Amino acid sequence: MRHLAPFATFLSLICTAPALAQTPATAWTPTTIPWQAAAPNGTKYALLEGRREPVGGVFTYAFFIPAGVWDSPHHHSTTTRVFVVKGELRLGYGPVADKARALRYGEGSLVVVPGGADHFDGADVDTIIIGVATGPWSTTYLDTSKPASAGTPIPKADGPK
Repeated sequence: MRHLAPFATFLSLICTAPALAQTPATAWTPTTIPWQAAAPNGTKYALLEGRREPVGGVFTYAFFIPAGVWDSPHHHSTTTRVFVVKGELRLGYGPVADKARALRYGEGSLVVVPGGADHFDGADVDTIIIGVATGPWSTTYLDTSKPASAGTPIPKADGPK
């Protein structure tokens, strides 16, 4: 629980006062996240608030990475702010998943992943991250033959890339 206090502060800094006044108070802990999608690799996704489609719309999501699971290199359409609430996120940059080069971000860490930056991620222990981004948000995998993680918004052929 002590790791949730910095996250609350982080969210208060990125939200504007008018947005807070219009949104009812809500909260989650690692044990109360309402997981909405799961993938065969064990990853889980939950959209906690907002929507990821509107231009400039801010949304918050949770993502669970089971121990030993790695996502292949990909990038997102917009910058994402990731807060590690449980476990340890492993994250590396580049078009090739080189786990030896992935940095370790433990509970309480905040990582800003720039939009368009090729990266790969995974975990050696069960890990939960909370992300905040703006829309429209999508994920592009460099190798489309690899399976996508739970809740991954893939760009449509006729949609934004």
